[in-house]
Amino acid sequence: MQYSATAKYIHVSTRKVRLLADSVRSLSPVAALAQLSHMSKSAALPLAKVIASAVANAKQKNAKEETLKMSQLEVMGAAGLKRWHAVSRGQAHPYKKRMTHIRVVLTDEGKKKA
Repeated sequence: MQYSATAKYIHVSTRKVRLLADSVRSLSPVAALAQLSHMSKSAALPLAKVIASAVANAKQKNAKEETLKMSQLEVMGAAGLKRWHAVSRGQAHPYKKRMTHIRVVLTDEGKKKA
């Protein structure tokens, strides 16, 4: 069975989240949470919260935490806030405050389809 969790409009750049997602994608959710808790990156906390939420959703459906495996870990770009930076001679330079959507899908290894 599949259990999922989604976090939208995280105020961290997609590139920063993808660097961490690539490092924990092959791990079990429990090991990924342990590894993310020791990382000093700004994207570690939102990513850990989404994985923990997916594990909690699986526990709600009576799945065992040890049998869970990450099926998908998607990091997608969200809409960016357009902002302006004032520069000399009354001009302005545009920039974007980027945001991210994170989607985690866990599967239960113990239950195989025949």
